[in-house]
Amino acid sequence: MEDPYRERTSLAKGARDIAKEAKRHAVKKVNKVADRASDEYAGRKYSRFENDEDEGGDEDCYKYQDGQAGRDDDEGSSDATEGHDDEDEIYEGEYQGVPAGGGASDGRVQMAVSQPVADGMKDRRELEKEREADEEELAQQYELIIQECGHGRFQWQLFFVLGLALMSDGVEVFVVGFVLPSAETDMCVPNSGAGWLGSVVYLGMMVGAFFWGGLSDKVGRRQCLLVCMSVNGFFAFLSSFVQGYSTFLFCRMLSGFGIGGAVPIVFSYFAECLAREKRGEHLSWLCMFWMVGGIYASAMAWAIIPHYGWSFSMGSAYQFHSWRVFVVVCALPCVSAVVALTFMPESPRFYLEVGKHDEAWMVLKQIHDTNMRARGEPEKVFTVNRIKTPKQLDELVEMQSESSNPVLKVLFRIRSELHGIWRTFLKCWDYPVKDNTVKLAIVWFSLSFGYYGLSVWFPDVIKHLQADEYASRVKIHSNERTEDFTFNFTLENQIHKNGVFINDRFIGMKFKAVTFVDSTFQSCYFEDVTSIGSYFKNCTILEAFFYNTDIDDSKFIDSSVINSTFAHNKTGCQMTFDDDYSAYWVYFINFLGTLAVLPGNIVSALLMDKVGRLSMLGGSMVLSGISCFFLWFGTSESMMIAMLCLYNGLSISAWNSLDVVTAELYPTDRRGTGFGFCNAMCKLAAVMGNLIFGSLVGITKSIPILLASSVLVCGGLVSLRLPDTRSNVLM
Repeated sequence: MEDPYRERTSLAKGARDIAKEAKRHAVKKVNKVADRASDEYAGRKYSRFENDEDEGGDEDCYKYQDGQAGRDDDEGSSDATEGHDDEDEIYEGEYQGVPAGGGASDGRVQMAVSQPVADGMKDRRELEKEREADEEELAQQYELIIQECGHGRFQWQLFFVLGLALMSDGVEVFVVGFVLPSAETDMCVPNSGAGWLGSVVYLGMMVGAFFWGGLSDKVGRRQCLLVCMSVNGFFAFLSSFVQGYSTFLFCRMLSGFGIGGAVPIVFSYFAECLAREKRGEHLSWLCMFWMVGGIYASAMAWAIIPHYGWSFSMGSAYQFHSWRVFVVVCALPCVSAVVALTFMPESPRFYLEVGKHDEAWMVLKQIHDTNMRARGEPEKVFTVNRIKTPKQLDELVEMQSESSNPVLKVLFRIRSELHGIWRTFLKCWDYPVKDNTVKLAIVWFSLSFGYYGLSVWFPDVIKHLQADEYASRVKIHSNERTEDFTFNFTLENQIHKNGVFINDRFIGMKFKAVTFVDSTFQSCYFEDVTSIGSYFKNCTILEAFFYNTDIDDSKFIDSSVINSTFAHNKTGCQMTFDDDYSAYWVYFINFLGTLAVLPGNIVSALLMDKVGRLSMLGGSMVLSGISCFFLWFGTSESMMIAMLCLYNGLSISAWNSLDVVTAELYPTDRRGTGFGFCNAMCKLAAVMGNLIFGSLVGITKSIPILLASSVLVCGGLVSLRLPDTRSNVLM
C-alpha cells in the first residue's frame, strides 16, 4: 500500500519542482529584456519588484500539484518562519535533483538539472556583470522599501545604541591624553619610555579599524561590532588593575585594537538603515556622540584624577590610584553599548548582499512594524514579499583537511577570514572604486594629521606657557642658616643657595619644585617627606637620618652623603594632585575644546543635505587651515584656548562630512573594508602628527602652523574632486 502512495508523492513533488523551475526561467527572461531597455529602467516603478504572478497554466498547475489554496500577494515569504513558501523562487543550490519515479517529461527534467551547469560554464566577467546589474536593481528597490518602512522609532533606537559605541571611541582617544602623565608617574616610567602609551593605542586602533571593518563585510555589522566592543571593554577594564607599565601598554593596545572597529562599522550599519533623504542629516547627528564621549572623558578626569584620596593600596606592591578609577569609569559606555547591541538586529542590507533573503525580509518587516506602531498605525501591512538578491559568485576556498583538533580548526577559520578580508580589500582598488579610495585616503590622512597634531601641540604649548609663568614666580633664598627648626609645611617653587641646616627636623612635609644648591645638611632628621620635582645639587649631607621618605639617590645630583641612614624608604613613584592647579586646568581646556564643536555639529547636521557633502567638507578643511594662522597671535593662555575652540569648531564639519561621504561612496560588499582602511590611515596620521608636532613644542611656532595649514588646505582641495553622493541611492 505504501509503494503507490510514495510514487504518487514523488510524482507530485517532481512536477511541482519542474513547474517552479520553469516559472523562474520565464521571470528571468522577462527581467533581462526589461533591463536592456534604458528608458524603461529610468522609469521603473516599485511594482516592478513585487511578486508578479505567471499566467494561468503554470500557476494552476503549480497550485494543483501542491494541493493548497493560493496565498495573497501581500503576505511575506520567509523560510525562517514558515518553511519555503510555495510561490518563492528557488535559490542557487536549493534544487535537490530529479524526483523519484516517472511521469514527468524528460525534457523539463533536463532543463531543471542543467541550470547550475550553465552558470558554471559562464565566464567570470559575465557573472560579475550580472551581479552588478542585480546590485543596481537591488539598490533601487531597497531605497523604496526603506521609504515604505519609514523613519521612526526603530532608527532612533539604533541611533542611540550605535551612539554609545561611537561615544566609546571618543572616550578612548581622550583617555590616552588624560591618563598618560599619571600612569607614567605612578609606574616610574623613565623619560625614554614616556609617550609610548599614546602611540601604542593609536597603532592598535589602526590595525583594529582595518581588521574589524573588513570582517564586518564577511560576517555582518552587528556581530562584528559586538565582538570588537567586547574586546575593548574587557582589556580597558583589565588595564586599570595591572601594575607593570609593559603589561599596561599591552592591555591598552588590545583595547585600542577593539575600539578601532567602532567608527567604520557604526557608520556602515546606520547608513544601511536610512533612506536617502534622511541619511546625510542623521549620520551627522550620530557624529555628536563622539563629542559627547570627549565631554564625558574630560568631565570624569576633572572629577576623579586630581582626587588622590580616591585610592587604596595593598602594601607597597599593589597601588590603585585615582587615575585607575577613571579608567574603569571610562569603560562604562562600552559595556552599555555591548548590552544594548544584543537587542538590535543585523543590517538587512548586509543580509541581502550575502543572499539571505528571508532574514533580510524579517528585519525589514520588524523595522516597518516598529515604526508603524509608533505612529499609531499598527494595522498597516508590510506589502513587500519579494526582494532582489544579487547573484552569489562562488569563490575558491581551500578545503580543510579532516582534523579533530579544535585548535587547528580555529587557526584554519582565522586564516580563511583574513584571506577573505584581503580579497575584499583588493576590490577597493578596482575601477571605478580605485580613484575614490585614493582620494579618500588622502583626505582622511590630511585631516587627521592636522587635527591630532594640533590637538597634541595646543595643550603642550599651554603647559609650556604655564611652566614659563611658574618659573617666573620662583623664590630664591641665599646664604640662609637655620638650627633646631621644625619644618612641617610645604615648600614650593623655591631655590635655596648656599644654605646651612643644622639639627633641623623635616616632618610630614612636601618639597614641590624645590632645589637646594651648594647647601649643607648636618645632623638633620627627615620623616614622612614627599619630594616632587625637588633635588639636592652639589650639596653635603652629613650624619642625617631619613625615615619613610622618597628621597633616594636620584634626588642627589653631584652631592656627598656622609654617615647618613635611610630607613623604610617609600617605594614606587609618589603622586599627588593636592592643590595642583595645572591638572584641573588641562582637563578644563580639553572640556572647552570639545564643547566648542557643538555649534559645528548642529550646523553640519542641518546643512548636510542642503549645502552638500563636498562643499561642506572642502570648505571646512580650507577654513580650518586658514584659522591656523591666527596661532601667531597666541601669546597667552586665554588666546591659545580661544584659538583651540575656533579650530575645533571649524574642523568638526569636515569630520562629519567625511564620515557621510565615505559610507556612501563604497558599495555594500566592501563598505566596511573601505571605511576601515580610511580610518586606519586616520590613525596612522595621528601617530605621525603626535610625534612630529610633539617634538616642536617650545622650539618654534612657524613649522607647526605652516605644516598644519598646508596639509589641511591641500586635503580640502582634493576632497572637492570626490563624486557627489547627495542624490545617490546606497549601492
